[in-house]
Amino acid sequence: MQLSPSILLALLTVGISLYAWFNPALLDSWVLDPYRVKRRNDWYRFLTSGFLHADFGHLLFNMIAFYSFSQTVEYVFGQLFSPTTAVLYFLLLYLGGIVVSDIPTYLRHRDDPNYRSLGASGGVSSVIFSAILFNPLGGMRIFPIPLEIPGFIFGFLYLAYSYYMGRRRGDNINHDAHFYGALYGIVLTFILVPRVGTIFWSQIQEYIS
Repeated sequence: MQLSPSILLALLTVGISLYAWFNPALLDSWVLDPYRVKRRNDWYRFLTSGFLHADFGHLLFNMIAFYSFSQTVEYVFGQLFSPTTAVLYFLLLYLGGIVVSDIPTYLRHRDDPNYRSLGASGGVSSVIFSAILFNPLGGMRIFPIPLEIPGFIFGFLYLAYSYYMGRRRGDNINHDAHFYGALYGIVLTFILVPRVGTIFWSQIQEYIS
């Protein structure tokens, strides 16, 4: 049985994250460190930091969200493109989301020697918002509220919250990665599947009518 790219990426991320928790040298050399990126040209950190996580909760949440929404994206890509192209586009969505979402973080913290960032949140957000474009009425829950809301409403709230928290900088979470990863996922999906706008809007009209 052929494993889907999302399963392979999740397994790889889990393995690397677990290994890095017991190997501080690897963690230090792979984490996104804008200060060192600027001075040592360690550009690879934009990608490698996406395979690291701070703790088990961080890892579990990201991988569950990633796998859950990737099924929709993989299915649609599989219907529209050849098997090889579908896989390449999915990798571009996820891995590209990890890299692109960290660019604003790098620009903001490149002169801060104490800043570090890690996690796959940018790529996960890219996949989530691509899935929302394909299935905007899919039910979603905002933990711990036991209320299911349509995906497009969740997406609006997610973007607003991430943008606000990114400007506020009130915690130790890289909200900019969430926000810009989501935007990347939206833009790339429109580029790869231009008619996704029609698909999205027709479902929204059905919901409000």
